[in-house]
Amino acid sequence: MTTENAGADRVTFGRGYNVWIMGIDGTWRRSCVLKAISNSEAELELEGSIEGLNLKEFFLLLSSTGLAYRRCELIRVNGSEIDVRFLKTKTKAGRPSGSPAMAD
Repeated sequence: MTTENAGADRVTFGRGYNVWIMGIDGTWRRSCVLKAISNSEAELELEGSIEGLNLKEFFLLLSSTGLAYRRCELIRVNGSEIDVRFLKTKTKAGRPSGSPAMAD
């Protein structure tokens, strides 16, 4: 993770947390370990090769059923470790997710 984002809002896991990354189209999935996370970025250690995977945009699956996930893009690769940035998504109403609804 970049040093300017490392601070009080970043959580580092001592042993790591088992998660998965999956292609947007669902054609590939890889096991990895979540080492650190903040509101906007995460640091992962991959198991296996990333060769041939499209990491421009993918999902970080936080649960084995895939019900908890974040849409990501690759920031940096350092051997088996990667840093990713979370992408903002729009809700059905066209507001960014997590934004409070405004009263009219």
